[in-house]
Amino acid sequence: QVQLVESGGGLVQAGGSLRLSCAASGRTFSSYTMAWFRQALGKEREFVANILWSCGTTYYGDFVKGRFFISRDNAKNTVYLQMNSLKHEDTAVYYCAARLYSSGVYTYWGQGTQVTVSS
Repeated sequence: QVQLVESGGGLVQAGGSLRLSCAASGRTFSSYTMAWFRQALGKEREFVANILWSCGTTYYGDFVKGRFFISRDNAKNTVYLQMNSLKHEDTAVYYCAARLYSSGVYTYWGQGTQVTVSS
């Protein structure tokens, strides 16, 4: 059974940094794409970034503009999202998700972790 468990959220001042973690378990993820999404209160879910587990290729949402960085640690089966220069509008619940590389649908989701940026 696949499990994705996020951690690292919290309250931070504008301009600060946070690193989110997503611990993945239940299978080998070498054929998977791992992603971070976010959803602010009253808004639609938004793509943040993803990474191909096998080769480390990354993609980012347009709003990221060099502030966020996604990475993975193969030994720990963990995906990270380093968030820098945080803005109030980055406040949201951040979700980790996984899909097979060949699939267009994210099949597995974590429970989410709240990030609150005070202005």
